[in-house]
Amino acid sequence: MAGHSQFKNIMHRKGAQDKKRAKVFTKIIRELTVAAKAGGEDADANPRLRTAIANAKAANMPKDTMDRAVKRGAGGEDDSNFTEMRYEGYGPGGVAVIVEALTDNKNRTAGEVRAAFTKFGGNMGETNSVSFQFNHQGVIRYASEGLDFDKVFEAALEAGAEDVQEEEGVHEILCPLEELHAVSGALAAQLGDPTSSGIEWRPTVLSEVDEDKGETLLKLIDMLEDNDDVQSVFTNADFSDALLEKLKGDD
Repeated sequence: MAGHSQFKNIMHRKGAQDKKRAKVFTKIIRELTVAAKAGGEDADANPRLRTAIANAKAANMPKDTMDRAVKRGAGGEDDSNFTEMRYEGYGPGGVAVIVEALTDNKNRTAGEVRAAFTKFGGNMGETNSVSFQFNHQGVIRYASEGLDFDKVFEAALEAGAEDVQEEEGVHEILCPLEELHAVSGALAAQLGDPTSSGIEWRPTVLSEVDEDKGETLLKLIDMLEDNDDVQSVFTNADFSDALLEKLKGDD
C-alpha cells in the first residue's frame, strides 16, 4: 500500500466546492429511491442503499428527506423506471472522460451529454472507448484531520483494502468494487462513518492538460454535473501546476 497518491484528484475537490446543495440532494435522492426499489429498505441487507445513506449523511441531508426517498422506492410509490448508463468520450486536449447517469429517458440524456462534449470541443465515443484507461474500484474517504494515517492504514489492511492514499486533507482507501461494502463496514466499525464511499473510475494513465485546455475541461465537467441525470464524472486529466495554483487562489 502506498501512503501518498501521485494523482492530482482535483475533480472530487472541485465538484464538492461547485455543486449547489439542491443539485446534490436531487442526485442522492434519486440514488436512494432506486437503491430501495431494487433491494428493499433494509440497509443491512441492501449494500447499495447502505452506501447511498452514508453519502446522504455526508452531504448533511435531513433524515426525513432520506426516509421519504427510501420509502418511496421500497413502497412502490415511485413509478419511474431509471436505467444506469455510462457514457465515454474525449474532452479538451484529448482527456478521457467517463460519465455515469441514472435516467428515465436514455435518448434525452445521451443527447444532452453529447451536446456538452460538443460544446467544449470534445466528442462522445462508444462504450469502452476510454474505460480501459481506468480501474473500476471501491473508494472510501475519511477526513484526515484528527485521524492518524497509520491508524487508517492498519484498519484498511485488516479490512482487506488494496491501497491507502492521503492527499488534500483526505484519506482514500481503495478496494475491489465487489468488496466495497464489506471493507466499508469493517472500517466504519473501527473509524466511524466515512466522509463518502462508492464505486469510482480511477485512471491508470494520466493525460496532461495545460491551463487553457484545463479550464475548458472544467467547464465541460460543470455542465455535465449540472445535469440531474448525471451522477458522476471521472477523467484522467493531470492538470497543469499553473491551473492548480489558480484554482487554489479562487477558493
